Amino acid sequence: MKLLVVDDERLIRDLIRKYAAFEGYEVEEACDGMEAVEKCRAHAYDLVIMDVMMPELDGFSAVREIRKFSAVPVIMLSARGEEYDRIHGFETGVDDYVVKPFSSRELMMRVGAILKRSGTSAPAAGDVVRVGDGLVIDFSARRVTLDGQDVDLSPKEYDLLFYMVRNRGLALNREKLLREVWGYDFYGDDRTLDTHIKLLRRSLGAYADRITTLRGVGYRFEKE
Repeated sequence: MKLLVVDDERLIRDLIRKYAAFEGYEVEEACDGMEAVEKCRAHAYDLVIMDVMMPELDGFSAVREIRKFSAVPVIMLSARGEEYDRIHGFETGVDDYVVKPFSSRELMMRVGAILKRSGTSAPAAGDVVRVGDGLVIDFSARRVTLDGQDVDLSPKEYDLLFYMVRNRGLALNREKLLREVWGYDFYGDDRTLDTHIKLLRRSLGAYADRITTLRGVGYRFEKE
């Protein structure tokens, strides 16, 4: 497995390389967003770890460029943990978001979890669920339409919606959602899940209320 580590701080790159090599990963480096985009065009990586604040081209802009030609998973690193930054990252197409200073062990857990689940969440073919009169979830085509119009979701929003719809009517606690959708046992805060729920509700428009918050538990996708 080959990782691309993108950060303008050499100490951060060296630290991640050390732990990644210990886990058996091959690592290449880039010191800014522009170099990262060029390397992603020229080489195939299994995952990219990308800092936000960098010269030449910031992490968010680099991910937007990479998403034009690649669906490689991206973990974003940032010294800022505000909700706005997380939402911006997920909207850009980031798969996970880790706030500096971070635990190298946790970062490697997240890398392993994303790689383990990459390409494994495709549902059975021919499975279509209709919600109300306007929302259609086509699992085999990995497509969601609202009143006949395609809904543009990030990869993780698709995964989260598909899992909740398959288990509609059931109370899904936070730990289970993180484990089943993100692929790792609950570790650290759960703002990642809450942020994705907020984005998903916004994307579902009039059907946002189908996702019910269960205080102290998690969420439920309501049946008809």
